[in-house]
Amino acid sequence: MGLATCLSITTITLWITGRMSLYINPDSAWFAVGMSIVLLIGAVASFALPLGAEADHGHDHEHGHAAAAASARREAFAHADHEHSDPLDDHDHAAHEHLAARPRLTPSGIAAFTGGVLASGAVIAVLLTPATSLSTELAVSRDIGAPPLFAGSDVVTLAASGDTSQFGIGDWSAVFAHATNPETFDGKPVTLTGFITPASDGSSFDLTRLVITHCVIDAQTARLPIAASGSAPATGQWVTVTGTVRSSGDGALEVRAEQVASIDEPADPYEY
Repeated sequence: MGLATCLSITTITLWITGRMSLYINPDSAWFAVGMSIVLLIGAVASFALPLGAEADHGHDHEHGHAAAAASARREAFAHADHEHSDPLDDHDHAAHEHLAARPRLTPSGIAAFTGGVLASGAVIAVLLTPATSLSTELAVSRDIGAPPLFAGSDVVTLAASGDTSQFGIGDWSAVFAHATNPETFDGKPVTLTGFITPASDGSSFDLTRLVITHCVIDAQTARLPIAASGSAPATGQWVTVTGTVRSSGDGALEVRAEQVASIDEPADPYEY
Protein backbone atom coordinates (compact mmCIF):
# COMPACT_ATOMS: atom_id res chain seq x y z
CA MET A 1 0.00 0.00 0.00
CA GLY A 2 2.87 2.34 0.82
CA LEU A 3 4.61 1.77 -2.51
CA ALA A 4 1.39 2.23 -4.47
CA THR A 5 0.66 5.43 -2.55
CA CYS A 6 4.11 6.81 -3.45
CA LEU A 7 3.46 6.17 -7.14
CA SER A 8 0.03 7.77 -6.89
CA ILE A 9 1.45 10.91 -5.29
CA THR A 10 4.16 11.06 -7.98
CA THR A 11 1.54 10.75 -10.75
CA ILE A 12 -0.64 13.49 -9.29
CA THR A 13 2.39 15.74 -8.79
CA LEU A 14 3.41 15.31 -12.44
CA TRP A 15 -0.14 16.23 -13.47
CA ILE A 16 -0.26 19.34 -11.26
CA THR A 17 3.15 20.55 -12.45
CA GLY A 18 2.29 19.99 -16.12
CA ARG A 19 4.93 17.30 -16.70
CA MET A 20 2.53 14.41 -17.23
CA SER A 21 2.98 14.76 -21.00
CA LEU A 22 6.57 13.53 -20.60
CA TYR A 23 5.13 10.08 -19.92
CA ILE A 24 1.51 9.85 -21.06
CA ASN A 25 -0.58 11.14 -23.95
CA PRO A 26 -2.55 14.08 -22.47
CA ASP A 27 -5.76 12.54 -23.82
CA SER A 28 -5.16 9.46 -21.63
CA ALA A 29 -3.86 11.25 -18.53
CA TRP A 30 -7.31 11.44 -16.93
CA PHE A 31 -7.33 7.68 -16.38
CA ALA A 32 -3.94 7.56 -14.64
CA VAL A 33 -4.77 10.57 -12.47
CA GLY A 34 -8.25 9.26 -11.65
CA MET A 35 -6.94 5.88 -10.57
CA SER A 36 -4.25 7.57 -8.48
CA ILE A 37 -6.89 9.60 -6.65
CA VAL A 38 -8.99 6.49 -6.02
CA LEU A 39 -5.96 4.68 -4.61
CA LEU A 40 -5.11 7.59 -2.31
CA ILE A 41 -8.66 7.65 -0.99
CA GLY A 42 -8.41 3.92 -0.32
CA ALA A 43 -5.06 4.36 1.44
CA VAL A 44 -6.49 7.05 3.73
CA ALA A 45 -9.58 4.94 4.40
CA SER A 46 -7.40 1.99 5.41
CA PHE A 47 -6.28 3.92 8.49
CA ALA A 48 -9.83 3.71 9.81
CA LEU A 49 -9.39 -0.05 10.21
CA PRO A 50 -8.40 -0.81 13.84
CA LEU A 51 -4.92 -2.28 14.11
CA GLY A 52 -5.14 -6.06 14.24
CA ALA A 53 -8.77 -6.20 13.13
CA GLU A 54 -7.85 -8.16 10.01
CA ALA A 55 -6.21 -10.82 12.18
CA ASP A 56 -9.28 -11.09 14.42
CA HIS A 57 -11.68 -11.55 11.52
CA GLY A 58 -13.50 -14.84 11.99
CA HIS A 59 -11.59 -15.60 15.20
CA ASP A 60 -14.62 -16.79 17.11
CA HIS A 61 -15.75 -18.98 14.24
CA GLU A 62 -12.35 -20.58 13.78
CA HIS A 63 -11.31 -20.81 17.43
CA GLY A 64 -12.38 -24.45 17.76
CA HIS A 65 -10.55 -25.46 14.58
CA ALA A 66 -7.39 -23.66 15.68
CA ALA A 67 -7.43 -25.33 19.09
CA ALA A 68 -7.85 -28.75 17.50
CA ALA A 69 -5.00 -28.06 15.08
CA ALA A 70 -2.72 -26.96 17.91
CA SER A 71 -3.53 -30.13 19.86
CA ALA A 72 -2.75 -32.26 16.83
CA ARG A 73 0.59 -30.50 16.36
CA ARG A 74 1.55 -31.11 19.96
CA GLU A 75 0.72 -34.81 19.69
CA ALA A 76 2.71 -35.10 16.48
CA PHE A 77 5.76 -33.49 18.05
CA ALA A 78 5.37 -35.75 21.09
CA HIS A 79 5.45 -38.90 18.95
CA ALA A 80 8.25 -37.64 16.71
CA ASP A 81 10.62 -36.26 19.32
CA HIS A 82 9.99 -38.42 22.41
CA GLU A 83 10.47 -42.15 22.45
CA HIS A 84 10.14 -42.39 26.25
CA SER A 85 6.92 -42.76 28.16
CA ASP A 86 7.36 -39.73 30.40
CA PRO A 87 4.44 -37.32 30.23
CA LEU A 88 5.04 -33.99 28.46
CA ASP A 89 5.66 -31.13 30.82
CA ASP A 90 5.10 -27.38 30.31
CA HIS A 91 8.66 -26.98 29.05
CA ASP A 92 8.11 -29.58 26.33
CA HIS A 93 4.89 -27.92 25.21
CA ALA A 94 6.57 -24.51 25.05
CA ALA A 95 9.49 -25.89 23.05
CA HIS A 96 7.25 -27.62 20.51
CA GLU A 97 5.04 -24.56 20.04
CA HIS A 98 8.13 -22.41 19.54
CA LEU A 99 9.38 -24.74 16.81
CA ALA A 100 5.98 -24.80 15.16
CA ALA A 101 5.76 -21.00 15.13
CA ARG A 102 9.30 -20.42 13.86
CA PRO A 103 9.27 -18.93 10.32
CA ARG A 104 10.58 -21.19 7.59
CA LEU A 105 12.33 -20.25 4.35
CA THR A 106 9.94 -21.40 1.63
CA PRO A 107 9.93 -20.77 -2.15
CA SER A 108 6.83 -18.60 -1.81
CA GLY A 109 8.48 -16.61 0.97
CA ILE A 110 11.62 -16.09 -1.11
CA ALA A 111 9.49 -14.99 -4.10
CA ALA A 112 7.51 -12.54 -1.94
CA PHE A 113 10.68 -11.06 -0.46
CA THR A 114 12.37 -10.73 -3.87
CA GLY A 115 9.26 -9.12 -5.35
CA GLY A 116 9.12 -6.66 -2.48
CA VAL A 117 12.77 -5.68 -2.95
CA LEU A 118 12.34 -5.22 -6.73
CA ALA A 119 9.12 -3.21 -6.31
CA SER A 120 10.76 -1.00 -3.68
CA GLY A 121 13.74 -0.41 -5.96
CA ALA A 122 11.47 0.55 -8.86
CA VAL A 123 9.51 3.03 -6.75
CA ILE A 124 12.69 4.56 -5.32
CA ALA A 125 14.06 4.95 -8.86
CA VAL A 126 10.86 6.74 -9.92
CA LEU A 127 11.06 9.09 -6.94
CA LEU A 128 14.74 9.94 -7.43
CA THR A 129 14.84 10.18 -11.23
CA PRO A 130 13.90 13.62 -12.58
CA ALA A 131 11.14 13.82 -15.19
CA THR A 132 12.72 14.07 -18.62
CA SER A 133 11.96 13.26 -22.24
CA LEU A 134 13.25 10.23 -24.10
CA SER A 135 16.76 10.65 -25.46
CA THR A 136 17.94 11.19 -29.01
CA GLU A 137 19.85 7.90 -28.84
CA LEU A 138 16.65 6.04 -28.00
CA ALA A 139 14.82 7.73 -30.88
CA VAL A 140 17.54 6.61 -33.30
CA SER A 141 17.54 3.07 -31.91
CA ARG A 142 13.76 2.79 -32.36
CA ASP A 143 13.86 3.97 -35.94
CA ILE A 144 13.02 0.98 -38.12
CA GLY A 145 12.95 2.94 -41.37
CA ALA A 146 9.14 3.02 -41.58
CA PRO A 147 6.59 5.74 -40.83
CA PRO A 148 4.56 5.58 -37.60
CA LEU A 149 2.18 2.63 -37.78
CA PHE A 150 -0.95 4.58 -36.87
CA ALA A 151 -0.76 6.87 -39.93
CA GLY A 152 -3.28 5.87 -42.57
CA SER A 153 -4.34 6.78 -46.08
CA ASP A 154 -6.59 9.57 -44.74
CA VAL A 155 -3.45 11.53 -43.81
CA VAL A 156 -2.16 11.32 -47.38
CA THR A 157 -5.56 12.32 -48.77
CA LEU A 158 -5.79 15.33 -46.46
CA ALA A 159 -2.25 16.42 -47.35
CA ALA A 160 -3.12 16.38 -51.05
CA SER A 161 -6.28 18.48 -50.87
CA GLY A 162 -6.69 19.95 -47.39
CA ASP A 163 -5.11 22.21 -44.81
CA THR A 164 -1.69 20.94 -43.71
CA SER A 165 -0.84 23.80 -41.37
CA GLN A 166 -1.36 21.53 -38.34
CA PHE A 167 0.64 18.64 -39.76
CA GLY A 168 3.55 17.49 -37.65
CA ILE A 169 6.61 15.44 -38.48
CA GLY A 170 4.67 12.21 -37.93
CA ASP A 171 2.00 13.24 -40.46
CA TRP A 172 4.48 14.33 -43.09
CA SER A 173 6.63 11.23 -42.65
CA ALA A 174 3.57 9.15 -43.51
CA VAL A 175 2.93 11.29 -46.58
CA PHE A 176 6.56 11.02 -47.70
CA ALA A 177 6.44 7.23 -47.32
CA HIS A 178 3.07 6.51 -48.96
CA ALA A 179 2.60 9.22 -51.58
CA THR A 180 2.11 7.70 -55.04
CA ASN A 181 2.12 11.11 -56.78
CA PRO A 182 4.88 13.15 -55.12
CA GLU A 183 4.30 16.12 -57.41
CA THR A 184 0.90 16.59 -55.71
CA PHE A 185 2.70 17.87 -52.60
CA ASP A 186 5.39 19.87 -54.33
CA GLY A 187 5.35 23.45 -53.09
CA LYS A 188 3.50 22.81 -49.81
CA PRO A 189 4.80 25.21 -47.13
CA VAL A 190 5.79 23.70 -43.76
CA THR A 191 6.90 24.91 -40.35
CA LEU A 192 8.06 21.97 -38.27
CA THR A 193 9.75 21.54 -34.90
CA GLY A 194 11.93 18.59 -33.96
CA PHE A 195 15.46 17.56 -33.10
CA ILE A 196 18.40 16.82 -35.36
CA THR A 197 19.47 13.29 -36.25
CA PRO A 198 22.02 12.23 -38.87
CA ALA A 199 20.71 12.07 -42.42
CA SER A 200 19.87 8.64 -43.77
CA ASP A 201 19.63 9.42 -47.50
CA GLY A 202 22.21 12.04 -48.37
CA SER A 203 20.25 15.12 -47.29
CA SER A 204 21.68 17.70 -44.90
CA PHE A 205 20.06 16.16 -41.81
CA ASP A 206 16.86 14.50 -40.63
CA LEU A 207 14.28 16.34 -38.56
CA THR A 208 13.01 13.86 -35.98
CA ARG A 209 10.23 13.58 -33.44
CA LEU A 210 8.92 10.77 -31.24
CA VAL A 211 5.22 10.00 -31.76
CA ILE A 212 3.28 8.28 -28.97
CA THR A 213 -0.19 6.75 -28.94
CA HIS A 214 -0.80 6.16 -25.23
CA CYS A 215 2.51 6.55 -23.37
CA VAL A 216 6.26 6.63 -23.95
CA ILE A 217 6.44 2.82 -23.98
CA ASP A 218 4.87 2.79 -27.47
CA ALA A 219 6.90 5.76 -28.77
CA GLN A 220 7.68 5.55 -32.50
CA THR A 221 10.30 7.53 -34.40
CA ALA A 222 9.25 9.81 -37.25
CA ARG A 223 11.84 11.65 -39.34
CA LEU A 224 11.96 13.84 -42.44
CA PRO A 225 14.91 14.54 -44.77
CA ILE A 226 15.86 18.22 -44.71
CA ALA A 227 17.91 19.91 -47.45
CA ALA A 228 19.53 23.04 -46.04
CA SER A 229 22.40 25.30 -46.96
CA GLY A 230 25.27 25.56 -44.52
CA SER A 231 26.35 23.13 -41.84
CA ALA A 232 23.81 21.06 -39.95
CA PRO A 233 23.18 21.73 -36.26
CA ALA A 234 24.52 19.25 -33.75
CA THR A 235 22.73 15.94 -33.33
CA GLY A 236 20.05 16.24 -30.65
CA GLN A 237 19.62 20.00 -31.04
CA TRP A 238 16.00 21.12 -31.22
CA VAL A 239 15.17 23.36 -34.18
CA THR A 240 12.23 24.89 -36.00
CA VAL A 241 12.48 24.44 -39.76
CA THR A 242 10.58 26.72 -42.11
CA GLY A 243 10.57 25.65 -45.75
CA THR A 244 8.79 23.95 -48.63
CA VAL A 245 8.09 20.36 -49.59
CA ARG A 246 9.81 19.52 -52.84
CA SER A 247 9.88 16.50 -55.11
CA SER A 248 13.40 15.39 -55.91
CA GLY A 249 12.36 13.98 -59.29
CA ASP A 250 13.04 10.34 -58.45
CA GLY A 251 9.74 9.80 -56.65
CA ALA A 252 11.06 11.02 -53.30
CA LEU A 253 10.07 14.05 -51.25
CA GLU A 254 12.15 16.30 -49.02
CA VAL A 255 11.86 19.61 -47.21
CA ARG A 256 13.91 22.47 -48.65
CA ALA A 257 14.71 24.58 -45.63
CA GLU A 258 14.59 28.35 -45.88
CA GLN A 259 15.33 28.85 -42.19
CA VAL A 260 16.64 26.57 -39.44
CA ALA A 261 16.31 28.19 -36.01
CA SER A 262 17.76 26.53 -32.90
CA ILE A 263 15.37 26.42 -29.94
CA ASP A 264 15.15 24.90 -26.48
CA GLU A 265 13.36 21.61 -26.05
CA PRO A 266 9.61 22.35 -25.94
CA ALA A 267 7.60 21.61 -22.80
CA ASP A 268 5.74 18.90 -24.72
CA PRO A 269 8.42 17.14 -26.77
CA TYR A 270 6.19 14.49 -28.37
CA GLU A 271 3.60 14.28 -31.11
CA TYR A 272 0.42 12.25 -30.72
